[in-house]
Amino acid sequence: MATSSADGDDLLKKDDLEAEQIAPLAYENPQFLNSPDGRLLRIMSEYVEPLARFRREQIQDTVVFFGSARFHSLADANTVMEKAGLSSEDGQKKLAQAGVEMARYYEDARKMAFLLSEWASHIPARRRRFVVTTGGGPGIMEAANRGAREAGSKTIGLNIRLPFEQYPNPYITPSLNFEFHYFFMRKFWFAYLAKALVIFPGGFGTLDELFEILTLAQTQKLAKKILVVIYGREYWEKLINFQTMMDAGAISPEDLGLFKIVDSPEEGYEYLREGLTKYHLDAERPRRAGEKAPEIAKTNP
Repeated sequence: MATSSADGDDLLKKDDLEAEQIAPLAYENPQFLNSPDGRLLRIMSEYVEPLARFRREQIQDTVVFFGSARFHSLADANTVMEKAGLSSEDGQKKLAQAGVEMARYYEDARKMAFLLSEWASHIPARRRRFVVTTGGGPGIMEAANRGAREAGSKTIGLNIRLPFEQYPNPYITPSLNFEFHYFFMRKFWFAYLAKALVIFPGGFGTLDELFEILTLAQTQKLAKKILVVIYGREYWEKLINFQTMMDAGAISPEDLGLFKIVDSPEEGYEYLREGLTKYHLDAERPRRAGEKAPEIAKTNP
């Protein structure tokens, strides 16, 4: 029996009505996921998804480089200086000159990351050891990722979505390029896998990361030894007087042993190589036949 045009229209309307009545799955509902009520799921995602990727990429631990996002390579800084020379503004020229002076830190970070990555790539291990990691942006972050990549190693970028400065640099291994919304989840991943930190001259963010790790080490909240290298005595001694803190009783004399100040890529690399070998290679007992490799990170209970 033929169906009339009116009956067909009714069936279509019924199908449309039923489709409208079907509620979206909660995990496919962007209105919920992006709402305040979905915040817990977003936070969990920034823990679980990176963890899955780190395991898939066989990353056991990292060495994290921090420093200013505003320092350029020497070649780029010289280009900026040449352009500023055509300007009549003294402030612009002064800033360009400072850029040339600070470019040495970009080049030093690049070289230290290269030396460290070249050494780490020859460590016999089932997982990748001491992978150079940064905040993923420009400046010192770019320099460290660049040096590691030039050594033929994988390198990690833990980016953060910001209204300025922050964009992924081109030297990050694509499968290890992360984008975070929450600063505290990004901080977690900096600390969780790190066996060493290298702190180059920088601003508020660099100071924040330095003192956070020093505080965790000082209060014995870490289940591992994290080496802390502060690079550039001239810069840091103008900025922070650790001796004043100790003389005032704000810190203990032994707290000055939580870090080492270095002034060359070679000095920093040698300190890291010796410390990482002592605390994280020689200290690890050999595994018996059939025993699983250690987990990617160890924490206090």
